Amino acid sequence: MSDSDLQSRLAPVLGRVPSGVFILVAGDGSGRRTGLLASWVQQASFEPPQVTIAVNKSRYLIEWLKSGSPVTLNQVSKGDNLLFRHFGKGFDPDADAFQGVDLIPANNGLVALSSALATMEGTVCGHVDAGDHRIFLVTITYAIVHKDLAQFEPFVHVRKNGFSY
Repeated sequence: MSDSDLQSRLAPVLGRVPSGVFILVAGDGSGRRTGLLASWVQQASFEPPQVTIAVNKSRYLIEWLKSGSPVTLNQVSKGDNLLFRHFGKGFDPDADAFQGVDLIPANNGLVALSSALATMEGTVCGHVDAGDHRIFLVTITYAIVHKDLAQFEPFVHVRKNGFSY
């Protein structure tokens, strides 16, 4: 089987692997901060509570995510296309990624998006390269619930093609 045959068989199957939609917030350590749409986030451990976050290596943000760096993960609500579109377009390193977005201070020095369902605060504790992405391991240190948990419906992303966003 050729590589193109294999890819055409895998594309619709990989694309149907569901993933939650989050806005990853990180800073560079000198006052700059940004937000990034992240849909490859997965719980990795119960104790300590940890998640993995896959970020495309072409994103400048990977240089900001070093061991010990704080992050917030803001869970997007089902049907919330405003956050999805706003952060999905990407931002230059010096751009204000949060213009027009309601924020509250996070305990780790970053910000939480108050229109998200919930925010998890955490610290990067390692990473591994995986092809065209880098997978970061984040230990979760705190959580903020923004919406009534009885109404909690996360945005779940399913793609048609497993080889592109």
